[in-house]
Amino acid sequence: MIVATLGPEGNNHVLVLRRYLDARGLADAQVRLFEDFHAMFAALVAGEVDRVLQCTAHFSHADCVGRYMHRAFPVDAFVAGSHPLVLLARCDVATPRQVARQPATRYYTDLSGFSEEIDAPTTVAVAEGLLEGRFEAGICARQTLEDHPDKLRLVEDLGPALDVWVLYGTEPLANDSPLLI
Repeated sequence: MIVATLGPEGNNHVLVLRRYLDARGLADAQVRLFEDFHAMFAALVAGEVDRVLQCTAHFSHADCVGRYMHRAFPVDAFVAGSHPLVLLARCDVATPRQVARQPATRYYTDLSGFSEEIDAPTTVAVAEGLLEGRFEAGICARQTLEDHPDKLRLVEDLGPALDVWVLYGTEPLANDSPLLI
């Protein structure tokens, strides 16, 4: 079985997919990472992957559900927590004016103190941008601070996000599935 989700390695989609595979006894499944969900769903309906995992909080979720209706079907759903999240700032920026965030995280805390909000595709991209000096502040995994305490400082601890996740396949659930009500 080939299960696809959003890359890169280290993001919440990969974390939750690996937890899911372990919990369902599918640790031998092959994981394939994609840069965007449209390519991933296209691979699903083309038979190149067997399943797609998507967080319902991801900004592309509604578009994918509509675009692939009658071709990609929810086959499992569950709730899972993300990496613990934090709002960080670079140590060399006393008062950050800009904040980077993945669109799904934009309401996780009050960002009104920043004059500019920058969209990033993933929290991993936010962390990379902070470390490369492209962003002054950003929402990303707490592990980023733990790995780089000399470069980054904690502004606010946000904890993990608890989200609904959906696994898609190309065959609809049977009418007697316990997931259907």
